[in-house]
Amino acid sequence: MQEGQASRTADRVAERRAAHQVRDRPLVFEDPLALRIIRPEVARELREDPPTHDSSPIAPYLRAFFAMRSRFAEDALREAVGRGVQQYVVLGAGFDTFAYRNPYPDLRVFEVDHPATQATKRERLASGEITIPPSLTFVAIDFATTALDDALRSAGFDAAAPAFFAWLGVVPYLERPAIDQTLSFIASLPPDTAVVFDYSVPPESLSWMSRLVFHKMAKRVAAAGEPWKTFFDPGELLKDLHDLGFSNAEDFDGDALNRLFFAGRSDKLKVGGGGHMAMARV
Repeated sequence: MQEGQASRTADRVAERRAAHQVRDRPLVFEDPLALRIIRPEVARELREDPPTHDSSPIAPYLRAFFAMRSRFAEDALREAVGRGVQQYVVLGAGFDTFAYRNPYPDLRVFEVDHPATQATKRERLASGEITIPPSLTFVAIDFATTALDDALRSAGFDAAAPAFFAWLGVVPYLERPAIDQTLSFIASLPPDTAVVFDYSVPPESLSWMSRLVFHKMAKRVAAAGEPWKTFFDPGELLKDLHDLGFSNAEDFDGDALNRLFFAGRSDKLKVGGGGHMAMARV
C-alpha cells in the first residue's frame, strides 16, 4: 500500500464484486450493497453501460474468483453460526459489506484493516447512506507490524470464545512470518474456531496460460504498490496448518471451486487455476 492511501487492490476487488451484480446471471454471490460501497463514478458506469467496464480477457475470471471467495466465506460462516459461534473477524476487510447486511442478531463483527483503507470505507459508507450497525467494531492494524491478538483484544474481542475468521485477498501480500503469526493465534483459540482464506500457488506449478495471467496480474498489483510475496504448495500448506495446531484443514483448487459454484452455467463463468481456498478448524 501507498502510505496514507487506501488499498487500490481492495478498491478493484470491490468494483469487480459490484460488476458481478450487474454482469453475471445467475449470481454466485448476492450483495445488494456492492454498488454503493465503490467509487461513485465506477458505480455509475456499471449501472449505465456494464459491458464497457473492465473488458479485458481476464476480467470474467477475476469477477468469478472474487464473488466466489466471498460466497465461500459466508457459506462457511453460516455453518459456524449454526454451531454457536458469535464472533466474526474479517481480516483485511477492505470494502466488504457483510457487517451492514448481517442477518445474525447475536453475531458480533470485527473488521480488521489498515487505518487508511478504513477511513476511505467510512467515507463511502456515509456517502452511500449505509448505516454502521452497533454489532460492528472497526479494528485498525498494519498486519506487517502489529500483532493481531493485541489489536483484537484491545477492541473487545473475547479470546475465551470461538470465532470465525475470513482472510480474503491478504495472504499473498504478506511475508511468511506474518502469515504464520496470524494463523498461530487463530489456532490458539477455543474449539470450533475456524478460518477461511485464499492463497496462490507458485507460478511454476501453473500451466503456461495460467502463468501468463499470473505474470500480468503480478505486474499490475506491484505497480499499485502491493506486490505478491508468498505462495504455497497445497500439500505443504495443509501439513503446516496441522503443525500450527488446527485439527482439520481442507484445500479447494480451481476444479473443486468450479464444481461447487459454477457448474452448469450457460455463460461459462468460472475461476482459473492459480487461486485456491483453504479452510481450517480448531
